[in-house]
Amino acid sequence: MKILFSSYLFDPSVGGIETVSKILAEQFVAAGHQVHVITESPGDAIAGAGYQFTRRPSIVDLIRLLRWSDLFFQNNISLRSLIPALLLRKPVVIAHHTWIQDTRGRVRWKDRIKYASLRSVKNIAISRAVADRLGVPAEIIGNPYDDKVFRVLPNITRDRTIVFVGRLVSDKGADLLLRALAILQRDGLTPDLTIVGSGPEKQTLRRLAAELALDRQVTFTGKLSGTALAETLNRHRILAVPSRWAEPFGLVALEGIACGCVVAGSRDGGLKEAIGPCGLTFENGNEQAVAGALKEILTLPETEAKLRARAGEHLQKFRAPVAAAAYLNVIENARS
Repeated sequence: MKILFSSYLFDPSVGGIETVSKILAEQFVAAGHQVHVITESPGDAIAGAGYQFTRRPSIVDLIRLLRWSDLFFQNNISLRSLIPALLLRKPVVIAHHTWIQDTRGRVRWKDRIKYASLRSVKNIAISRAVADRLGVPAEIIGNPYDDKVFRVLPNITRDRTIVFVGRLVSDKGADLLLRALAILQRDGLTPDLTIVGSGPEKQTLRRLAAELALDRQVTFTGKLSGTALAETLNRHRILAVPSRWAEPFGLVALEGIACGCVVAGSRDGGLKEAIGPCGLTFENGNEQAVAGALKEILTLPETEAKLRARAGEHLQKFRAPVAAAAYLNVIENARS
């Protein structure tokens, strides 16, 4: 099958959607399909990828590629390429990675058009939480993670305690985690914390750590990815994901679990589906609840061991070949 694969962001851009798109493109090729990726991310073609590239396609390029394809796959909805695909009556599959709304939670006129278009395509949602918002039937397939990179590394000592991985912005809740550490400190617990990531709140978070007398407990590493991130995760016992907003899924949770961490994460949205039975969840935006979950893991070794022991079974459905096969099942049915 000739699949035109649309991902607004793609390698060398770094992020969750980019990771998932690259994994799926590679798996579709491995399954014997011809794949042509279109993306708005600048860069060169990826050597040896097995699929073709058009970066920042013009409308002429887009129409030409749609006519070439047997099916159009969008890894997150975009009207710019979706409308031409529907006008050309191409079979379309859309994987929904987030809520169809603006950053303030408002449904705009463009979002209403997106919702209306969903009845004409096959839909995949990365979590039950996302599926429930779509208003149309959707196959639920959790995001795949890179199991070649994110795995338990036997030669690394797990000598650190808590790690946070994410963009340093308010929505991700790193400040809540620092305040939770201050609460634990008052209870006589002083776990170390590694904050991995960059963003506009980095200096604010450094100041907060100093104000809370956490300087000796907290280390800021900056942004890490790939093998360097996997090695860092392998050094830690607990991955904290204290997001304020309702995460649609939570690929970082899978990566942490795959590297041997147990997870303490926010409850709303799809993050709890990514965490599954391998961690504890708490109320979003509640620093006392964050501290409570961390305290339970830190002080009850049997709880930590039980959560970690469930990783293998939980991760199985998120492994790249398994998730890609589920995607291809939807894609092949959409064409028939």
